[in-house]
Amino acid sequence: MLKNQPISHRGGVQRVMYKRWQTKNEKIGSVLIGGGSPIRVQSMTNTDTRNVKSTVRQIKELEKAGCEIVRVAVPDLESARKIREIKSRINIPLVADIHFDYKLALESINQGADKIRINPGNIGSKERVKAVVNAAKKAKIPIRIGVNSGSLKEFHNFSNIKDRAGSLVKAALEHVKILESLNFYDIVVSIKASDVPTTIESYKLFATKRKYPLHLGITESGTLFRGTIKSSVGIGAILNEGLGDTIRVSLTSNPVEEVYVAYQILQALGLRSTGIDLISCPTCSRCKIDIIKVTGEIENALKNVKVSRRYKDKPLKIAVMGCVVNGPGEAKDADLGIAGGNDTGLFFKKGKPIGKVKPKDWVKTMVRMIKSVAR
Repeated sequence: MLKNQPISHRGGVQRVMYKRWQTKNEKIGSVLIGGGSPIRVQSMTNTDTRNVKSTVRQIKELEKAGCEIVRVAVPDLESARKIREIKSRINIPLVADIHFDYKLALESINQGADKIRINPGNIGSKERVKAVVNAAKKAKIPIRIGVNSGSLKEFHNFSNIKDRAGSLVKAALEHVKILESLNFYDIVVSIKASDVPTTIESYKLFATKRKYPLHLGITESGTLFRGTIKSSVGIGAILNEGLGDTIRVSLTSNPVEEVYVAYQILQALGLRSTGIDLISCPTCSRCKIDIIKVTGEIENALKNVKVSRRYKDKPLKIAVMGCVVNGPGEAKDADLGIAGGNDTGLFFKKGKPIGKVKPKDWVKTMVRMIKSVAR
């Protein structure tokens, strides 16, 4: 069994110790995963990979949101042949997602993919697998093995979590052993189900078997609303076990939303910081201000605010509170805060009141203050 080793990180208002399982270090383009590296955020395009213009445009949007690794689907040779052109116009590592056809893997590697996602047990003869492995070795890129419950027939024969997790891990190990038999060890593994408890159990079990970097996610998690909840619970629980080296939040939505959710999951556990932590009250009849509208506008504006590196360990805390019950206390505890009153708001900076502002000016005043402090 692997030993989990404590590593320190900053979370909330104090320095805490977090036990993280130690995995191999792998390089994807210029980005390191595993081996104690920061947990990386990735996403996948939903454009037609053959359409270079739209694919690059979406990747640029993902980059702006903070995406560190991006994956594209490669369903045919034309898609594979576009990888070099796409890669030349983006700034983050590019992963080719391939199923069944080893020729697509070979062409993707030839076109400069930084990693390929393919299951060696699904691409035919050992000679075909060996051809892909040799190409990956020559290019010095890793292979991600991705086992999903939806594509595993044996998974559906079981009804309990332990057996279902066991079937997923068994399948993952079968693929791993094929690569290991060819002396290939630059491997990343993902074991995903749409069922949260099964996914959690699968990653915990696999971690006792191998020390390859783990790519976390809840597959087919659903819409922006439902998928965010399932992914937050599932990925968060696995991360809290000290497992995981890179994450992708799978949402039936704009992939940019996946990146925003991923960072919020990491920040909630104190594993990474977006630079800003926005807290706000849920409102009640005591609230005389439209806090829902105000907070939404502030949150949307913050997506374009650049934050100084000094907030990468401990985020800038912003409090938007609606009334005098908890408002002043929360606002005083924040770097910047506002507590609502009757047709007014009292602004705080580092716990000290600095003036009153009319509700219509809350958003622009708060955003202006955040930008001045965040530099």
